[in-house]
Amino acid sequence: MKAVLMTAPGGPEVLQLGELTLPELPGPSHLRVHLHAAGVNPIDTKLRKNGTYFPDRLPAVLGCDGAGVVDAVGAAVTRFRPGDEVYFFNGGIGGEPGNYAQYTTVHEDHAAAKPKNLSMAEAAAVPLVLITAWESLHDRAELKAGQSVLIHAAAGGVGHVAVQLANEMGLRVAATVSNEEKAAWVKNLGAEKTILYTREDFIQAALDWTEGDGVDAVLDTVGGETFCRSFAAIRIYGKIVTLVQPECSTAQVKVARSRCQSIHYELMLAPAYFGLLPARIAQTRILEAGARLIEAGKLKVRVSQTFPLAQAAESHRLIEEGHTAGKIVLTID
Repeated sequence: MKAVLMTAPGGPEVLQLGELTLPELPGPSHLRVHLHAAGVNPIDTKLRKNGTYFPDRLPAVLGCDGAGVVDAVGAAVTRFRPGDEVYFFNGGIGGEPGNYAQYTTVHEDHAAAKPKNLSMAEAAAVPLVLITAWESLHDRAELKAGQSVLIHAAAGGVGHVAVQLANEMGLRVAATVSNEEKAAWVKNLGAEKTILYTREDFIQAALDWTEGDGVDAVLDTVGGETFCRSFAAIRIYGKIVTLVQPECSTAQVKVARSRCQSIHYELMLAPAYFGLLPARIAQTRILEAGARLIEAGKLKVRVSQTFPLAQAAESHRLIEEGHTAGKIVLTID
């Protein structure tokens, strides 16, 4: 079968189309899936550039998000049969092969039925961003209906899903974006307040929106100064959830401390990396819940661009340029 192989850490050029043996089922509870599409995420570019979580296992196949058709099932599989359409978050961090390939294997507990109203490319764009946004809002920030949340980079992959989930939760949503086009799109997704961070100070805008109190929580998908400055936009006893490793000055952290704010980290890769099986099954339940929202027309995931499998390197280059709205997906013959 054809697969994109990461031969060493480095630039996009280290991703080369090659040949691998068709994978055998690792165990009686596994599926073999004929992949039709693979989502491309910023984590893929970071693992390619800096090395995977298992650097001794090269070449590696990247790609955590996949969608396709079940090709074969183990003797103990009860949830799926050959011909079923599935989508999932699995592999791609170096421990087991990811989804930049024609076929992959996945434990049945880690796969969910593909939303019926999505194409394969659309379905492959969903898992990582859905799980990340869901865990951030529900599990880390523990937000309730009527509360307020500021979502940074709301037109990005995680951001645009988070806006819709927050709206479905009954939250008041403020969203930072870079231009008017993105502002209009995010507002249509359910944001009550849009903030063009290129023209206005998001802190003052958030304070004005909340009558000086600050938001109940911030979802930070950007990091850097955006994370560090966000403390001033959050109410006393509020929360911030970040997807990145922050580095702030003592003065900036003092703002959070003086306001008794709590900082929460979200890394949806953790259950896969640490082998936390109950947590991985919980993520499958999120995919199932997300599929119901998608089929009910309450959640949409935007695919901004697709590339054929052989152009995986080009998809990485585009992500690293930044400012992509929605998701990028590889389509697989």
